[in-house]
Amino acid sequence: MQSSLKKSLYLGLAALSFAGVAAVSTTASAKSYATAGAYTTLKSDATTRNVEATGTNALYTKPGTVKGAKVVASKATMAKLASSKKSADYFRAYGVKTTNRGSVYYRVVTMDGKYRGYVYGGTSDAAFAGGIKSATTMTDQTSSNTMVGKTVYFENPGKTNVTWNAPKYTQYKASKNVVSTQPFSGDTLKVTKAATKTREGSLYYYVEDQNHPSVSGWIYSKAVTTDASVAFNEVSDVKVNFVNASGTTVSSTILQNLKTDADATKTATAKGTAVGTDATAQLTTDVAKKALTGTGYAYTATNANKAALLAAKTGDTVTLSVTQNNEVTTPIKLVAAATSATANDAKDLSVYKAGTTTASATTVVVPSLSTGFKGADGAAFTADTLKAFATSNKLDTLYTPSYDVNGTKTYTKYVLSSAEAGTYGASSNATLVYTATTLEGTSPADSTSSTDTGSIFA
Repeated sequence: MQSSLKKSLYLGLAALSFAGVAAVSTTASAKSYATAGAYTTLKSDATTRNVEATGTNALYTKPGTVKGAKVVASKATMAKLASSKKSADYFRAYGVKTTNRGSVYYRVVTMDGKYRGYVYGGTSDAAFAGGIKSATTMTDQTSSNTMVGKTVYFENPGKTNVTWNAPKYTQYKASKNVVSTQPFSGDTLKVTKAATKTREGSLYYYVEDQNHPSVSGWIYSKAVTTDASVAFNEVSDVKVNFVNASGTTVSSTILQNLKTDADATKTATAKGTAVGTDATAQLTTDVAKKALTGTGYAYTATNANKAALLAAKTGDTVTLSVTQNNEVTTPIKLVAAATSATANDAKDLSVYKAGTTTASATTVVVPSLSTGFKGADGAAFTADTLKAFATSNKLDTLYTPSYDVNGTKTYTKYVLSSAEAGTYGASSNATLVYTATTLEGTSPADSTSSTDTGSIFA
């Protein structure tokens, strides 16, 4: 009896095991893949097929539900491309396949060519959906930009910032119209369109070159200027680079329409023409001073500089040495901002000194500084540089001593709100602007006193 029961149990377990194996086999064989239809090349205007990732679907070597599809860019990577601030991460759609399940997969490639593959695009090939959506790579600014219609020139002719048939990466395989603008340096250009790169925000102009139409195209806005004096013509001009002791160019200027050494009554008309005499005459003290404004450097007509100018030929770039000006302390001016955008009540603040100054709402206690705001005389400084100096020297929050207002002890707190760009110089000012808050009570500055103003504060 017992033996028979065991035998029955063994047979039952064996049957269950067989059934389980059969079930697994059935499940595995039931798994199926989609099949993709024929590949179709998209033939609509290519500029209408610029797309961007939505981050909801990965990029595959073939439609994602087809057997053998491998991941090219994961869903996480596609999400990063979707939020990218670079035009290089846009895609161009150029082909499509539809699976037997009705899923549409677009063949796409990033503008820089880094990623290429298939991405799910919804259930209709009439519009982009799913993992991609239509993208506007450039935002038109023509109607609002004041430069449109103006005449401009290449500011620094050469291989950098040339004209393109479309700004780089805003169209797939956007290309340069010329490899260098140097041969067209004297051309007159007209701005006919303006647009910004949607992701980067950088501004571009479409310029038309009447002299050489093939040069016409899109160019970075800061690569052109309305100032004809900086336009360089290699057949009649010489470019001058002012270089410091370390070999860095601190400024440049153009000597234009130079007369030939052979005939001082004739302007040079061919590259390589000797024009040293007129070049020397044109580079006056005032011309050099203007070119070096804001650099903190000065030009001296040394024998070496004179020799370099006398040897000049049209189309040349002449290198002249300059010397950095002495370091100076620029007085810091403290200003209380106006109480509103329309108010005209901004006030200068003065430094409070115990025993010699009467406390008021405009007398502030400043920390003792070991050094003032220094730089090469005549060099320009930015607002950020001045603000950083103020913050590192604890000038970002200042207090007046306590003063009396109708019998109430009062003080004013000043918080740095901005700094103004300027030029280093003993007779200049470095201006810090503060917002004021009037408070009642004992001022935190009552226990301190400004001790060292000297030439540090205006």
